[in-house]
Amino acid sequence: MSLAENIAKVNANIAAAAREAGRDPSEIALVAATKVQTSDTIRQAIAAGVTICGENRVQEMTAHLADNAYDGAALHFIGHLQTNKVRQVVGRVELIESVGSAHLLDAIEAQAAKLDLVQDILLEVNIGGEESKSGIAPEELPALVKQAAACPHVRLRGLMTIPPVAGPDGNRPFFAKMRQLFVDIRSQMDDNKTSFTCLSMGMSGDYENAVREGATLVRVGTALFGPRPPMHKG
Repeated sequence: MSLAENIAKVNANIAAAAREAGRDPSEIALVAATKVQTSDTIRQAIAAGVTICGENRVQEMTAHLADNAYDGAALHFIGHLQTNKVRQVVGRVELIESVGSAHLLDAIEAQAAKLDLVQDILLEVNIGGEESKSGIAPEELPALVKQAAACPHVRLRGLMTIPPVAGPDGNRPFFAKMRQLFVDIRSQMDDNKTSFTCLSMGMSGDYENAVREGATLVRVGTALFGPRPPMHKG
């Protein structure tokens, strides 16, 4: 199948899963995970209807920005962000989805203050408690939400997660737990409720179940672009 056909198929699957769950398909946005893709491929994806691109690596993102590869689409940063690379990301993306520590949040606030702008973010939750993954533990989330609320140059838009690898339906309990966490946190917020609308979860192997459990953003790469090519060396 062509890239355009893959995009159409994924969007159709998202819509079908949403309707199955009694949701409006327009509530869910597809984020095309463009890791290791070329600028030309990114342009083709946008021409075929992709409206949001998600980058995992700062170096690749910077190169694609220089190529104007994302023109016509919003840009999210969805990978692990090191604090020493925050200045290369803040103000250059619409949303940083992967803020999983107080230290990183502080660095983003400081850089956004220097640029005199407000950076939209999601807080990353390590919903499966995996040592190999970044993100805040669920029980530590309220404190990080409170910290974000005190940052004048950061706007908290919601939550993001990467659940443990499981079978076809194995991730649904984790997605359901994230949805409940999202609802609970939102109900406790004194303000910012109108901005706290994003729940980013689900990738190529499980995005339909993520939609069934309440995702508003799904981050899909392989199902759109096929198996990833090897990383460039050097």
